[in-house]
Amino acid sequence: MRTLLTLAAALAGAITATAAPAQTLTYAVDPAHTRVHWEVRHFGTSTQRGRFGQVEAYIALDREEHRGELSVTIATGVVDSGVGPLDAMLRGSSFLAAEQFPQAYFVANALQFDGDRLTSARGEFTLRGVSRPLTLHALRFDCRREEAREVCGGDFEATFKRSDFGISFGLPFVGDEVRLVVQVEAARPLPA
Repeated sequence: MRTLLTLAAALAGAITATAAPAQTLTYAVDPAHTRVHWEVRHFGTSTQRGRFGQVEAYIALDREEHRGELSVTIATGVVDSGVGPLDAMLRGSSFLAAEQFPQAYFVANALQFDGDRLTSARGEFTLRGVSRPLTLHALRFDCRREEAREVCGGDFEATFKRSDFGISFGLPFVGDEVRLVVQVEAARPLPA
């Protein structure tokens, strides 16, 4: 009996030692399918919307262990509201101060899951040199397999007060609360 238990323990150890460990996989972000949109109330009536045209991101994900990292870099000088004079104002010192702070950042290493579904990414958002906690909530997130690659992507949203980052111009006529919507898609090659 003791020999049988010893053999069973040795086999369990061998299986554990040879089992492939969970691994964090890095995904290359597709710039054609990755955008950051923003919206803010305008004079209490309509919503002013726009997007940042140049976004870079890094995604590393271990879905088995429910962990990963996400970083997004936004070029603040490439803001597009569809109204040229407004874009120039947004790039200026009263809003984004794009010349002094050419990039905004979101960095997260606390990903939350509900079962296998990614639900949020908690991290830090830096705008105009000021950093504050921010959580991107997943509106949807999924992965699919193609011939030689796996593609993952989704839509995320967050809200923050622009005054927390030193942007108070136009208050209270232009809203303080800014809604961000982040669309991201990334891929990794599948093993041969």
